[in-house]
Order: sequence, then C-alpha cells, then structure tokens
Amino acid sequence: MQSPLSILQQYWQHTAFRGTQEAIIQSVLEGKDTLALLPTGGGKSVCYQIPALLKEGLCLVVSPLIALMKDQVSNLERKGIPALAIHSGMTQFEVKQTLQKAAYGEYKFLYVSPERLETALFKEYLPALHINLLAVDEAHCISQWGYDFRPPYLRIIQLKNNLSYDVPVLALTASATPVVQQDIIDKLQLNKPAVFRQSFTRPNISYSVFNADSKLNKLLEILQQVQGSSIVYCKTRRQTKEIAKLLTQYNITADCYHAGLSSEERSARQQAWIDNKLRVIVCTNAFGMGIDKPDVRTVIHFNVPDCLENYYQEAGRAGRDGRRAFAVLLYHSKDESELKALPQLRFPSIDAIKNIYQHLCDFLGIPVGIGGDNYYDFDLKTFVTNFKLDIYLVINSIKALEQEGYITFNESIFLPAQIGFTADRLLLDEFQQNHPPYEPIIKCLLRTYEGIYDNRVSVSEKQVARLAGMKEEIVKQQLQQLQAFGILDYLQQKETPQIHFLHNRASAKYLIINQKLYAQRKEEYTYRIAQMLQYLHLENHCRSTFIGKYFGDDESNNCSMCDNCITQRNLHISEEEFNKITTHILQHIPLHGIDIKQLKTASAGINKNKFWKVLNYLQQERKIKSVNGVVQLV
Repeated sequence: MQSPLSILQQYWQHTAFRGTQEAIIQSVLEGKDTLALLPTGGGKSVCYQIPALLKEGLCLVVSPLIALMKDQVSNLERKGIPALAIHSGMTQFEVKQTLQKAAYGEYKFLYVSPERLETALFKEYLPALHINLLAVDEAHCISQWGYDFRPPYLRIIQLKNNLSYDVPVLALTASATPVVQQDIIDKLQLNKPAVFRQSFTRPNISYSVFNADSKLNKLLEILQQVQGSSIVYCKTRRQTKEIAKLLTQYNITADCYHAGLSSEERSARQQAWIDNKLRVIVCTNAFGMGIDKPDVRTVIHFNVPDCLENYYQEAGRAGRDGRRAFAVLLYHSKDESELKALPQLRFPSIDAIKNIYQHLCDFLGIPVGIGGDNYYDFDLKTFVTNFKLDIYLVINSIKALEQEGYITFNESIFLPAQIGFTADRLLLDEFQQNHPPYEPIIKCLLRTYEGIYDNRVSVSEKQVARLAGMKEEIVKQQLQQLQAFGILDYLQQKETPQIHFLHNRASAKYLIINQKLYAQRKEEYTYRIAQMLQYLHLENHCRSTFIGKYFGDDESNNCSMCDNCITQRNLHISEEEFNKITTHILQHIPLHGIDIKQLKTASAGINKNKFWKVLNYLQQERKIKSVNGVVQLV
C-alpha cells in the first residue's frame, strides 16, 4: 500500500507537502466530508488527486472552467495518469464514448462541468461509474452570497443523493468569506465536515495602493523600479491594447490578452509570456486561471476590481516561487465614483431584465415553448446595435438571467471542427477510386477518429494536416469540397460567443424572478463594494491582515511589507520628537479653536504622517476634539 507522500514523490517529484495539504488528504482518505480553503497557488488539485489515486474507483471532479479542465487532464496524462473530461462543445457521441471509457476503462479522473451532471445521458451512466470521491472545485460558485454564483452548482447534491453508496465530498475554494463557507457546507449537505482554512497571508507579497493622477506614469515607474515578469489587469479590451502598445514604445516587451482574441492567439501570447519572451501581459480578468508561472514579480491592477475575492485571487498570481513580489492597485477619484454606482448598474430592475429576455429570444428567433437545452451563436455587439440598448444593461441582465437559471452565457467558448460521414461504404469506396486526391484525407479521418463513420465527432484540422502531410489550408478546402460532394458533414471550428438556453422560452411577462433573493444578492454585492472601498483608503492597518480578516482569518499578523506597514515603521517617533510636536499643536490651538486646514498650514515644517499620528493620539486621549473640521482644546 503506497502512502500519500510516496504518490507525491512518484508523480509530482516533490519531497514534502505544503501547508494543510497532507491533513486534507488524510481527512478524505478517512472518508470524511471536507471543506478546504487554500489560497491561490496553494495546490488544491493535489488534495483530491492523491487520495483518488490511493483508492479504488473513479474521482469525479466538478469544475466550471473548460480551459482548466483541459489543462488538468493534460497534466495528469503527462504524468501517466489516465483522465477524461466532459464539457460543452462535445457531441452526444463523444460524451457517450467518454462515459463508456469512464465506466469500463482504467481511468482515475473524470472532470465534468456542472451543467453536464443534469443530462439524461450522464444520469444513465452514473450507476456504472464506481465513484470513490466527489471533488467540487471552485466550490464558492454554489453560494448565492458569493461573487461568482452559478445555479447548476446547486444541483450537485442531487448527484450525490442519486448514488446508492456513500461517497466523501471534498469542496475546494481559494476565496470564500465565512458566510459563503457556511453556505457551501449547507448546500452540499456536508456531514460533520472537517474544515481546513490555510492562512490567507502571502508572506512574500507586498500589497500597495496608489491614488495616482496619471496611472500610466505610475505603471511605468513601477515596471522600471521592479524588474521581472508582470501581469497588468485592466477593465476593458481596448485598455489592454492601448497599454500594451504604450509599454512597447518604452522598450518593455508586452502584449494584450482578452476573450476577444482567437484561442490560437491567446495560447501563443500566454506561452510567450510563460517563456519570458514577453515581460508583461496586459489583460482582462479572462487571463490567469490555471496558469502557474512561479516567477511573476508584479501584479498591477490598472482598475479597481469590484470585490476583494477577485483582487486577492488575481494578486495571488505573484511570487509563487516564494521570492518577494508586489501586488499594486492604482486608482483615482473616478474609480471610486464608478464603484459606488456599480450596485445600481449590476442589478437592473426586474422589468428591464424581462425586456432584455424578450429581445434576446426575438434576436435568436426562439418561439415560446421551445429552445430548451439548445446553444445559440450570440453577437453581443450586433444585438446591442439592433435594439439600441445600453451594453452594460444587457450584460448585467444576462448575468441576472444566468443566476436565475434560465440561460448560461460564455463569451469565449471554443467549439472544435466537427465531421461525420454521410456517404455509405459503397459510395465512399467508389468516390475514392474516382477522386484520388481526396483519398489521403479520407483515410486519415477514418483511421484517426473512432466512430467518425457513424457519428459526428470533434476533429482538429491541424492534426489531420500533420498526419496526412498536407497544409492546413488545403485540408480545410478539401473538407469543404467533400461536403459539397455529399461525402461528409463539416462544421468548421468556431469561437463565437454562445448562449445556452437551459429551459424552453417562456413568455417574458410570466418570467419568474425571485425578487427577495435578487434584493439580497444586491445587498451582498453592495457590501463587497464597500469593503473594496475600505481597502483603498486603509491607512493605519496592515493590508494583508485586512484581507485575511475579510476571509475569516483572524490569526494573521501584520505583514511588515505592505505600504501601510512600511509607513508605520517609518513613522517611529522618539519621545523627544513626540513631545515637541504635541507642544506645537497645543500652542497653535486658540481657545475658540482652529480650522484643521489652518492648523496643518501652521504645521508645514512637521512630517505630515507624524503630525496626523500625534493629532490622532491627542484626540484618543481627549486632550483635543474635532467638531465640523474645527480642532478645539478639551
């Protein structure tokens, strides 16, 4: 019998576990339901992969991110561990084929998107899967009070209840507040769960916030002061392009990354950055999930995120090699006013949501009573233009419809090319004899893709070109020609954003939206905005400790590295200097009091931070008081 450590050494070549990993693995091996909170880069996947390898059967991993699923499967396969994934974009035949392999093959892991758990085909194969562990990744998605609520996660418990035997559940997340943690336990019905909360402190990351009149100048200054690899997060695609272009003009190798690029462009730019051919990747929040580049020295936010969960997760991509790194947040007054206005924008009126639903169904040509479980190409820009709508109203109404469980929207979906033969064997043989130039590609398809003769399957034109010794452009041309001849059906690869209707179209006026829950979600969102604003203006407290407390980590100590800790350290005042500043302040306060601005002007020769430190002390000691901006003696 192998031990968890021997598995770690064999497949991961690590000599020891990190943090609470070993304790989490032991809890799972003992058959306990477990909730694990591990910070970004904390090695969550090892916590379910190792116990699953030590147990008989298959580990079912629920994950909402297709790219992350594909990465995990590829990583496991490179280690010689058989793994599978089921996600949107796969044909019915491919899903069935994958489930058959999972049920009757020597596979240890099956990654599934939460939507797929509800299909009739998955339920049909569920009894044959021999599940040894249910791992729920990004478990905060199950909570309506979290920042990334996804309704299909609520149905995970039905899967567990449909099993005829007990299976331990491991819920994993990098960022969940105490309220969300309890909601995960309740919604997944975890039985007396073992809860592991690793410290949210990243001791090698220095957090800082700058109120910058010119963010571009400050960005350049930071990149010139701190050498090494960097991520710059921006709010819009246009911003990513403009800033990347500006950085290259200053001889800083940079490129942009966002969901509007093709998957090939995204992969190429991501790889160039990982290989240090690009120093800076300027991106939207579409970048970063599943990327483990250890030597990132700075993560700079050019705009303020709408919650600490997102900020902590993105900032945590810095310094995974354990060396000192910097998480920098830039803002100015406009950002604050935009943040304060977000709750009203993010939560449109119920009537506005119903109106957008009506327009959406009309735009996609879906009659009342049909459309359920269908995917539709969706051009957001054309939709907004055709109906003369505000783009933010549309985006936020779509989010509301997602959270009510009517639709899902994916703006960066990748659907591979799909091919299925339509000609029978006799016609196919005759065609190949009469058209020899097409014979290599036909044989390549039949030999490479199992089931392609009887079913439509996903195909890589690039792989076909390589195996057939042809150029990719020629392969695509021949496939189109074969379709014209009636030999096969060829659906070309596409990356068009997709809307998935989970139910048949309802009449907009009868659309049911739970107004009480909707109002509560808005309230929670407003609270998260308020916490983000508080973080911006934090002065006398450690930023790392503030983040830790937000996530329920009350045991974290001051980091001594953030901008506030450094300021406090530099603010050490000797007793002699303290008394001198105290005397100066008291002498300049007349009996009728003095306006605080006048007192500051009269104290221009004193260090500003030391002045405020002494002034706050005198107020706390009730030697002075401030009334409507006027300082008075007590």
